[in-house]
Amino acid sequence: MSDNGCGAPTGGVALADADAGEQAVIQGVVRRDGAPLSGAYARLLNASGDFVGEVATGEEGTFRFFAADGEWTVRVLASRGFSAEYQVTAEVGKVVDLQVEA
Repeated sequence: MSDNGCGAPTGGVALADADAGEQAVIQGVVRRDGAPLSGAYARLLNASGDFVGEVATGEEGTFRFFAADGEWTVRVLASRGFSAEYQVTAEVGKVVDLQVEA
């Protein structure tokens, strides 16, 4: 994965397998017309709506965050003015998997 200029790897930190283990994972894939969309952005906001982190999607259209237990908002921004928000609940040992059609 390449660096997107803000210190975070494109697509987020790699997850060795689908098992979250001791982490709470929020991840997803952004697609347009069924194909992975690179260059979209996923932003993680806490329960108060404060910005926590952002990653750009890579060639596979993926993003991933490791979060604390609790309520979060994932805001996805893409070309052509696409913007969507998803309310999620993160829990240690579980993976929240979002499928985004931009």
